[in-house]
Amino acid sequence: MLKASDIMTNDVAKIRGSATVAEAVKLMKFKSLRALIVDVRNAQDAYGIVTHTDVVNKVVAYGKDPEKVRVYEIMTKPCIVVNPDLGVEYVARLFANTGIRIAPVIHSSLLGIISDSDILYKGDFLENPKVPLLKRELARAIEEAQLACSVSGATSPECLEAWVLVDELEAEAAYQEGTKPVEETAFHHFCTEHPEVLHVRHDQLVTAG
Repeated sequence: MLKASDIMTNDVAKIRGSATVAEAVKLMKFKSLRALIVDVRNAQDAYGIVTHTDVVNKVVAYGKDPEKVRVYEIMTKPCIVVNPDLGVEYVARLFANTGIRIAPVIHSSLLGIISDSDILYKGDFLENPKVPLLKRELARAIEEAQLACSVSGATSPECLEAWVLVDELEAEAAYQEGTKPVEETAFHHFCTEHPEVLHVRHDQLVTAG
């Protein structure tokens, strides 16, 4: 699965919060960018972002003079940031959930910027859509769990760990599809066939607690 770092744009333009909107627009035009990252002032400060939309909606729409409006007056700070190791599907879900279209990629320092255009044009969702991949992975996990059960026994740690993975994959597949997890999961069917597993798992949870 592709990560944010695989499709992000490395060329990031930064600007000061005290700069004028006119300066920001000139920089956007010069670099053909939709957004600028507002730089931090110190280690405790947060990054901000100013976009085309901010300029249009907060300056142009009200006839304000871009030479007199400062970036800090229209920016978003702190802004939503993306971890470089985050899967592209989750970046897309983050964008959908928050309504943003672009975000800086940060891990200790500013690494790049990622947008919905990056997801659309650089992602591999056409070749490798997430849900079918998850379902194939789930089918393999069920086979491996059943094999672990037959080899090591239904209550063995190896078997139980394998079924935990199956449970997680089923939940993840349901989340990606936007549906509720099925009530009768593969693990539930397994427990129906091997009711002693529930007692073992209950004892493990009590011990862990």
